[in-house]
Amino acid sequence: MPKPLARTTLSLGLLALALPVCAEKIAVSINGVNDALQAAVRDNLSVSRYANRNDVSDTQARVLADDAAKEAQIALRPYGYYNAHATSKLEHAVNTWEVRLQVTPGPVTKVATLDLQLPGPAAQLPPVRKAVRGFHPRAGETMQDSVYETSKGAISTALIENGYLDAKATEHRVEVTRAQDRADIHLHYAPGERYKLGAVDFQGSQFAPGFLQRYVPWQSGEWYTQSDLLALQQALTDADYFSIVNVEPQVAQAKDHMVPVKVEVAPAKRRVYTAGVFVGTDTGPGVRGGVRWRWLNRRGHKLNTEVIVAQRLKTAQAVYEIPQPGPDHRSFNFGVGFRDEDTKTSIAHTFSLAANETKDWHGFVRTMGLHLVGGTFTVGASNSQDVNEPGVEHGRSVLVYGEAALTRKVADNPLFVRRGWSLNLIGRAGPGIDTRFAQVLADFKWIHAIGRRDRLILRGDAGATAVGEFDKLPPELRFFAGGDRSIRGYGYQAIGPRNAYDRVIGGTRLLIASAEVEHYFTRDWGIAAFVDSGDAFDGTAFHAQTGAGLGVRWRSPVGMVRVDIGVPVNNRYYHGAQLHIVIGPDL
Repeated sequence: MPKPLARTTLSLGLLALALPVCAEKIAVSINGVNDALQAAVRDNLSVSRYANRNDVSDTQARVLADDAAKEAQIALRPYGYYNAHATSKLEHAVNTWEVRLQVTPGPVTKVATLDLQLPGPAAQLPPVRKAVRGFHPRAGETMQDSVYETSKGAISTALIENGYLDAKATEHRVEVTRAQDRADIHLHYAPGERYKLGAVDFQGSQFAPGFLQRYVPWQSGEWYTQSDLLALQQALTDADYFSIVNVEPQVAQAKDHMVPVKVEVAPAKRRVYTAGVFVGTDTGPGVRGGVRWRWLNRRGHKLNTEVIVAQRLKTAQAVYEIPQPGPDHRSFNFGVGFRDEDTKTSIAHTFSLAANETKDWHGFVRTMGLHLVGGTFTVGASNSQDVNEPGVEHGRSVLVYGEAALTRKVADNPLFVRRGWSLNLIGRAGPGIDTRFAQVLADFKWIHAIGRRDRLILRGDAGATAVGEFDKLPPELRFFAGGDRSIRGYGYQAIGPRNAYDRVIGGTRLLIASAEVEHYFTRDWGIAAFVDSGDAFDGTAFHAQTGAGLGVRWRSPVGMVRVDIGVPVNNRYYHGAQLHIVIGPDL
């Protein structure tokens, strides 16, 4: 008998070991509060950390359920519910424990008094005053810990960013009386002495001593502000001389509350080479290449060169830039260029010299300079074999004129604008070598997102010219319409006044308006519908030429690609569809 009993006991033991252990999961449900408070409670529960496990024992489940009610009450306090009540119930189903949590938040605790003290002149600084005025919660508002901490941090940040580097809260206490559902806030600051900005030490620069000092937007001894330090960092980055810019206030080395500043820089690659191919229906396919010298000498001078060779356009230009560092980003520029253009209406071979000054001016970039343009041109020829036909005009001229321009771009995202606009204003006047003239131009573009997938784009161009002898004006100073960036549905420069031989020769007036709607099916692909209308004309002989069509939009890795097909609307000269391709930024 003993031996069979032993065998039976051993068999039962082995069977027990062979049986799989039942996997026990645990879940929690929360009732009685809104979704936001449910999330806050769930994040504070110990049981939430076991949600993805399947090895919870009976004992663990009971402990987690017992703790859940207390943890829920604590979780609601930062949201102003200091008298919350919660009960938990543990239930078991197949392989799963469920903690059912019933929460009663109770009345909110409101601020009864706000004792906020900030003595001295620090309180009068606009950024500090704004932070104090924006402090919440105030008397009568719900006591929320996150709002309180954010407001307290905003005051501390405003003090430090404006030179009160020793500022501290000598008292920061919140008294909660749960029986009365009230809170009393006591927040007292000692700002201390205000610091000033001292000398700036540049390290690692490739330029002559003193050159980079002109980028510093403060004088030694002016009040310390974080915005000035950031402005210096941005100015040095925008100068495009350096691969590394690190601006460090040396607070620990301050003497008599004067903070020295150390700026560490590392030169960027001196030369930048560019090359690429492009396609545009106005110019035809082409290639471009250039070399840009970030700096030529120890005085920070720059040189930019570029060559474009396209089917109907060839250009070469070089611009020498002399930066004048300062708050207005001023620079002097000297350029030389050559342009060989062969369009459906004109052939021009011109050279140009230019000298100008650019600077920031009331939010615009202002350019003022002098231009010399000369060369030969043919207007009214549809191709190079047509130059000797009747009605084709040939010219040669040299013009000297002054030019002033204002430009501005505002965009929330330069790669894909959802809200933004651009404005260009140009005025030119020449006293006359071959002829006198005066000209004004304006172009405006406005982009506005409609919902998440649509954009409305409005565009307008206007210009006027007063000239002594129109036939002395080269094509680039005459007004034409039509093309990718003008009136789509028409060829490049196909619209304008015609001579007695019915050839387009350009005009002295320009007026164009465009409306376009884009819809994007995905992040990168969309379609567009557009209507462009306007005219290049003389005097008051305006006759609107209209084009309309559809297009495809692609946010490609190299930039926005626009492919449009436009057709003329009720035009006696032009019929059929016109393809337009443009690659480039929105503004």
